[in-house]
Amino acid sequence: MAVTIGVDVGGTKILGGLVDDTGTILRTTRKPTPRNDAMDVLGVVAAVVAELMESPSTQATAVGVGIAGAVDASMSTVIWAPNLHWTDVPAREVLEARTGLPVVIENDGNAAAWAEHRFGAGRGVDDMVMVTVGTGVGGGIIHGARLLRGSHGCAGEIGHLTVVVDGQPCGCGLKGCLEQYASGSALVRTARALAAHRRQDASLLLGLGDGTPEGVQGIHVTEAARSGDPVATEAFDVTGTWLGRGLASLSQVLDPAAYVIGGGVGEAGDLLLGSVRAALRENIGGMGHNPVPEVRQATLGNDAGLIGAADLAAKVSGEVTARSPASRR
Repeated sequence: MAVTIGVDVGGTKILGGLVDDTGTILRTTRKPTPRNDAMDVLGVVAAVVAELMESPSTQATAVGVGIAGAVDASMSTVIWAPNLHWTDVPAREVLEARTGLPVVIENDGNAAAWAEHRFGAGRGVDDMVMVTVGTGVGGGIIHGARLLRGSHGCAGEIGHLTVVVDGQPCGCGLKGCLEQYASGSALVRTARALAAHRRQDASLLLGLGDGTPEGVQGIHVTEAARSGDPVATEAFDVTGTWLGRGLASLSQVLDPAAYVIGGGVGEAGDLLLGSVRAALRENIGGMGHNPVPEVRQATLGNDAGLIGAADLAAKVSGEVTARSPASRR
């Protein structure tokens, strides 16, 4: 049984796990993410790897690290990770020196997409797009059963498609990005705005917070919508409609067989996905002749990034071994 290590580096925690070749997590460990420089964070990643390697009966052959940021085409350098304030960090070089293992660095959205393709809701689908709807909107693209990374490693930034010219400012420096209309942050902003004008209709939603629109949080919107609150339900409809429109535009370029929707907001299921499907169908183009991709809910949850990073490490290290002179003797 081949085993690799996957590490998901987040803004608050670093989660590592031993993962076998069926995508099963055998063991995990987690540590808080340091608020210092990149070398401190990579030191904790190395410590996570060392802890997972302590068992002599289960020795990993490679390490995959998923991180919220742009990673270069060689899967080695983090070009930019805004949440961690990293720029041009040679993460693979540092971690290989500290762990003694082959290391692959990957964008966390790409890692999650690969995991859902290999072991989750996109299993058996050769052309699919993973969309993670959380605080922002991320994702990854599978084309011809391969991860599509682009010539610079920056493909799959679905949240930064422009959907409104000169629209809401985005943290990426652009305006009108899909992320500003179809993310968890957008869901809360929409719910607050609706509640401010329709307080009576939003009584359940407001009651879950502090009674004011400003006190509404994402968890309140989901709970209220599940209980039938009309304002919370409408906020999900608005958010899902924006997402569906964005995916309809993306379909003109990629023509995927399926979209797999994950992330914290994606876990709301049909509260979000119903309006995504409707908007995708209404905006797909082709005068009714273009096929409409399926919209599926992700199944691997918060483990997707870890599993995908580990499996990509197994894949890449296996390809390197196959190309080495020793393997061809």
